[in-house]
Amino acid sequence: MTTAKDLFIIAMDLKHSVGQGDLSLALAGAELIDLIGAGVVAVDLDRIVPGAAPTPDDRFMGEAAAGLTRQAPYERIEDWLWRRGRDLSAAYQAALEENGELKPQRSGRLSFGSERVEPVDTPARRHAADRWEEKEPVLAALASVVGIDDERPDDETALDDERSDDATGLDDEAVTTVVAAVHDAVMELEAVRQRRTIENAAFANIWRGP
Repeated sequence: MTTAKDLFIIAMDLKHSVGQGDLSLALAGAELIDLIGAGVVAVDLDRIVPGAAPTPDDRFMGEAAAGLTRQAPYERIEDWLWRRGRDLSAAYQAALEENGELKPQRSGRLSFGSERVEPVDTPARRHAADRWEEKEPVLAALASVVGIDDERPDDETALDDERSDDATGLDDEAVTTVVAAVHDAVMELEAVRQRRTIENAAFANIWRGP
């Protein structure tokens, strides 16, 4: 199982509406964090430096690793998120549907366009749910960036530093850097949306006239 797949499943399982663009950026960040954890890449300041470890046996992780920039000065994390994240949520949905892990429903909790889907009860879904119930720090942080929050009381969801360190098994600075980059990218995307809304409204007013 991968963090990106778990994040996608959680996004559909909970009662939150998540934009495809926001989720795609978070999925790209999740893939990068898993690549760091597997030793496939390392983070040097804001750059992604390829390593020597083999890529995990996962289709999306393989695609992500194959697209790495392997020559200095290497790719910036922000640029990776935008490039890798393009239509990534739709790709995950298509793959899960193909594998029989998603099914259509009439009143879905997460809607991509006109189609509503929900996860099938599979080991993958239960694994994602377990990570979410345990408030695994990386999954929780990425979910929070795109507006997915657990609605349980604060005393049940609070995480201390020791638990965060043990659960990730990753270099805290690298993980924090990636999560921060995802947050900045999501905020940038929202700014673009707002600007377009304002521009469209202004254009409509011009045609409407005084």
